[in-house]
Amino acid sequence: MSDNEKLEQLMAIHTEQLFRIAYYYTKDLQLAEDIVQDVFIKFYHQKHYEERGEMKAYLARMTINKCKDYLKSWAYRKITFQHKFFTKQKSVLQDTLILQDEQDLLDEAILRLPIKPREAIVYYYLEEMTIKEIAELLEIPEGTVKSRLKKGKELLKVDLQNIEWEVLFHG
Repeated sequence: MSDNEKLEQLMAIHTEQLFRIAYYYTKDLQLAEDIVQDVFIKFYHQKHYEERGEMKAYLARMTINKCKDYLKSWAYRKITFQHKFFTKQKSVLQDTLILQDEQDLLDEAILRLPIKPREAIVYYYLEEMTIKEIAELLEIPEGTVKSRLKKGKELLKVDLQNIEWEVLFHG
């Protein structure tokens, strides 16, 4: 199997998961797509990767690092500044696009969480990872993962307490 075929196979298997990770960090569909693409390009050009563990975890770590690098970047701070002080029209359009793609109220609430409890919630509930797997992925103690999950659930409970869950009424 050629390198290109291997890459295509990896992309077919892991793109959806990596996109979700990038989206929950960046809150931007286009940026999440760009980050996932950059991760696969970087992986393709790495000649020194040795299969030491699960590919899923390795690619997830690459995606997390790329997202965190972006969130610390000058470009991100500049865009954030422009959104705050210039046209509200762009953010309204972006919010409309996000709402079209993400209709689920719970997803929106998760996106409002601070990054640390958000990543714990996403990995545990949406990616169905164990506390041990999350701890290894984020390189933090299991107790820290548990406390971030607890804090995330508490913040979600407060955020969602006034929502009327119509889905419960239309069974």
